[in-house]
Amino acid sequence: MPESSQVRTLDDKDKKILKLLTQNSRLNTNEIYKETNIPQTTVYNRMKKLESDGVIEKYTVKLNKKLIGKGLSAYIFCTISYRTSTGEKISQPRVARQINALTEVDEVAIVTGETDLIIKVSVADVDDLNSFVVKKLRDIEGVEKTVTSVVLSEV
Repeated sequence: MPESSQVRTLDDKDKKILKLLTQNSRLNTNEIYKETNIPQTTVYNRMKKLESDGVIEKYTVKLNKKLIGKGLSAYIFCTISYRTSTGEKISQPRVARQINALTEVDEVAIVTGETDLIIKVSVADVDDLNSFVVKKLRDIEGVEKTVTSVVLSEV
């Protein structure tokens, strides 16, 4: 796999294949051929090359959160205190890893600006969201302040 600093140039065929796989990672080479008119052997070889080059890191699943009882999503903007009450230094990556380990958490991003982390969570309802923020998130050492925005709809 190439170093992360290496950038791979994608041509139109690569872009078409990646767009389809991003929408549905279960597509096989024949289905991609039918959508793009790129020969099946070419699709297969390109996919293998994209994998070996590290462009495709993994294939994943998109869940229907409502069907598994997690129909409410929210983004939580989190500010970190970089020192414990005893003066020990706390890092963003450490806090981010602790938060990411919580089952309600879908994603954690370390960001710049007025907030240090953006956390996406999926829970059953507002009561579960409240419980998550108050009893789990705010109990993590280093979490100083949170601002929560509930997702109304996703496009």
